[in-house]
Amino acid sequence: MLQSWRDRRKFEELDLRLRTILPEEYQDCYEDVQPVSMGSAALKFGRDGKVAWNEIWDTFCDLAMAGGPPHKGMLLEPGSRAAIEAQPDRYREVVTEICRGIALTTELAAAPSPVAGWVRIECANRGTAEWLVRAIVMENIFAHCAGTALDLPAGPDYRVEKEIKNVITAISKTCHYWFDHMLDREQKKIEDLFAKMDKESPLIQPPISAYGVRGESIQLLCDAMSEQILRLTGLRPSSHKYAGWLGVDCPDVRAAIWMMRAMVVSNVLSRREGTALFVPIDPVRDPAGETVVRTLATVFEFAADRKILRVSPPS
Repeated sequence: MLQSWRDRRKFEELDLRLRTILPEEYQDCYEDVQPVSMGSAALKFGRDGKVAWNEIWDTFCDLAMAGGPPHKGMLLEPGSRAAIEAQPDRYREVVTEICRGIALTTELAAAPSPVAGWVRIECANRGTAEWLVRAIVMENIFAHCAGTALDLPAGPDYRVEKEIKNVITAISKTCHYWFDHMLDREQKKIEDLFAKMDKESPLIQPPISAYGVRGESIQLLCDAMSEQILRLTGLRPSSHKYAGWLGVDCPDVRAAIWMMRAMVVSNVLSRREGTALFVPIDPVRDPAGETVVRTLATVFEFAADRKILRVSPPS
């Protein structure tokens, strides 16, 4: 239970933050949004035989940030360094097509990232990059931001009708809500909120420089975090494993959605796959995992107090 006015004030602050980062149409109804998909749009082709990315969508599903269905059921990860080195020509083709699709649908300039396995967009400001990275990751498309740079995944095995389309859909959808559904003053308010949050704790996210490398130290950190989360919340580790992510099983979809959003407005990237909540392993900004574990335990307690969870924290 929330034992003090400080706890209640923090709970109210989380709710206010969530309302702040959502487009206006969701601010008073996000608890009612259902995670139901509209279905996938078919590809359209121009006279040149290339995909006419800018002619495919005229509307999008609700944002996963608002409680809608994530674009992908499972995380889309970047290609491995080994795969990229084995198929350099195909990798360049994939990157070129993703960049072309981004330009056609968002008018943002994209280029190969300095880090292999990624495409980079330089956003106009940090607020845009930091909102988009949260929204895209919640769609289960891996993304990373540093300052105004936003990185999206790419790999030589990506197919036009599948993974390439997934990346372009995710950036198109989130840009649609950011640029078309928010006024400049709303975007500025979000940017100010992120700056305030960053003073409390930097954004916790999986690093991309060594993505996919599962060293012994990373595995030990993951195991230690899992044990602490189990002890503090009773939530057990998910059977789904990803480099850079730790999954825990929630009682139901509603609980996973609520906790995901609460983590994100606590400056911890988060996403879900069904009832599994995934949080980042960040050995740079959170080397002992203390920030993620502490935040998750607090969010769990709030969810239990609000009866979003059917279980209570262990005594």
